Amino acid sequence: MIIASAQFTARPCDVGANVATMAGLVREAAGKGAALVAFPELAVTGYELAAIAADPGRLALEPDDARLGPLREACRETGTAAVVNCPGTPREAGAGPTISAFGYGPDGAPLVRYDKRHVTEKEAAAGFAAGTEDGGRFVLDGVRIGLAICYDVDFPDIAARAAADGCALLVATSLYGSDGGREERDRLFPALARDHGLYVLLANHVGPAGGYVGCGGSGVWGPDGVLLAGAPAEAPGVVTADVPL
Repeated sequence: MIIASAQFTARPCDVGANVATMAGLVREAAGKGAALVAFPELAVTGYELAAIAADPGRLALEPDDARLGPLREACRETGTAAVVNCPGTPREAGAGPTISAFGYGPDGAPLVRYDKRHVTEKEAAAGFAAGTEDGGRFVLDGVRIGLAICYDVDFPDIAARAAADGCALLVATSLYGSDGGREERDRLFPALARDHGLYVLLANHVGPAGGYVGCGGSGVWGPDGVLLAGAPAEAPGVVTADVPL
């Protein structure tokens, strides 16, 4: 199976522009033979915590939100599945928005919603609610896939439970910045793959991202911890790896 990670610079709170960019990247990934493509943390809005928390009624989405239609149509046209990260609508009355990954099948149909289990102190302070369920599992071409979002990968139990649940691939939609992010990525992801016997795909931002500068380097690691494919630090685009899932 060819899997892909797409990195780009999101426009702050411009859902339409970002979804259009992502739809184009789905098509680019499909042109490289990818069965699955993943996008960075909060790619649909950009990592704009204060703006999202101040107006979740406008910026938080459900998997069937019409604004995601162009991206879902790109999945249908190309037969490519996608993992898309955005602010999720609050799960309960009075709760804050979530940081959520939506999985779509090659027909564009919603497969799964996963809410980030481990929000950072900054995200919690901005009003984001943590997810309460592992969830985040779906099957593509007979392969069981698990989801994690950024800080989640600092907690080995997330990957351990995915592996115990029969997942062969863990997809991490994330934001790692140029201030220490490269070192953190290079420390965490090889160990994550090796310690749990998983293929691991990282989708990271490149360029300005809500007060950070994404360090790119999206990629795929094998179960032995070896980097199989890596994107550059500064350029947007799609990186792929053909893995025996």
